[in-house]
Amino acid sequence: TTCGRRGCLCVLNVGGARYVFSGDVIRDFPLSRVSRLHRCASEREVLEVCDDYDRETNEFFFDRHAEAFGFILLYVRRGALRFAPQMCELSFYHEMRYWGLETPDLEPCCQRRLDDRLTDTFTALPEEGDLRGPQGLPGGPSCSPATEPASRLARWLESTRRTFEEPTSSLAAQVLASVSMLFVLVSMVMLCASTLPDWRTEEGKVVGENRSDARDSRTGMEVMEAVCIGWFTAEVIIRFVVSQDKCEFARRPLNLIDLLSVTPYYVSVAVTSLTGADSQLQRAGVTLRVLRIMRVFWLIKLARHFLGLQTLGLTLRRCYREMVMLLIFVCVAMAIFSALAQLLEHGLDRGNPAFASIPAASWWVIISMTTVGYGDMYPVSVAGRVLGGLCVVSGIVLLALPITFIYHSFVQCYQELKVRHARCGRSLAHEGGA
Repeated sequence: TTCGRRGCLCVLNVGGARYVFSGDVIRDFPLSRVSRLHRCASEREVLEVCDDYDRETNEFFFDRHAEAFGFILLYVRRGALRFAPQMCELSFYHEMRYWGLETPDLEPCCQRRLDDRLTDTFTALPEEGDLRGPQGLPGGPSCSPATEPASRLARWLESTRRTFEEPTSSLAAQVLASVSMLFVLVSMVMLCASTLPDWRTEEGKVVGENRSDARDSRTGMEVMEAVCIGWFTAEVIIRFVVSQDKCEFARRPLNLIDLLSVTPYYVSVAVTSLTGADSQLQRAGVTLRVLRIMRVFWLIKLARHFLGLQTLGLTLRRCYREMVMLLIFVCVAMAIFSALAQLLEHGLDRGNPAFASIPAASWWVIISMTTVGYGDMYPVSVAGRVLGGLCVVSGIVLLALPITFIYHSFVQCYQELKVRHARCGRSLAHEGGA
């Protein structure tokens, strides 16, 4: 394809509407499906992205909704994506997914409309991969005998990927998810038990039992820990091997957490083997204790299997602006009230030692604004108590302001994930019935 040549012109024909772009614009185009044209090295790869291609005019044909693509181009130019008038929300969302956009790209009002429509119909649009055949071509897999083994391999890889990535996609995926959850729970129990005084034999402290029994107990824990780590490591390796896009796999937060949860064990084993169990580093144990406590990240692996944790993560990702705004509110209020509290309680010769500095007063401000009130420090003057009342009331108001936006986003994320899980459940039931 000439789309990759510098300075060439590419014509996008979407439902009869023609758009002319340079090759450099196509390469950096915000829509993933369009930018993929620049990486195509053959006409076959081009036809995996678009529906037809004219080599003479360098024109790419897309049999899609022309008006919807026009509104998507407005989003590319202006950064605001809204539904096309007189067009079904689900159909427009279908077009969005085809071109590589997601729900967060919509304006908040349109997100609520889409959420209401999905909730009313209790349906979900198929993923982009479901719109195409196993080979990625619109017509499905090729019937050529030469490509049949590759097709079987592709189907097996996709089936394995769905088994490991989508816990509700099949019975085997559900069993695998249950086993993974069991290993997570076992590892968390061992982590908690390792902090008990009677179990801290790695520091040479044996309490209430002889050294041989303690050594046997420690060996059992090490074996269980090795089994759990082996399972998690095998799971990460298999999921990486069967993933379609290795770079995208490495960028996903949950995959990074999986890697972060197994790495400390191997670092700990390497440190032990290099320094020896009785070395000064082992007796200090600070590094190893920090690495071992990082196993708490295994709990985040449960997000793959629990809708609530997935909803929380998706909500935090979509509401990061509101969260930053909330932190700014709190920091500004904390700076003002801590300075006033230090002045009223200590700066005017009041002599309250708890408010000797602004950083010390900041602790009182933050526990007051969040209505925690430990009681470890408090104002004693009349002016300081009035300021404390204002601090508490302002904290309630400031914390409540962004909560509405976060709440609506949480409800929307929950509905989206619930619909997606329901669709996977219906697909599983259909496959089981077949």
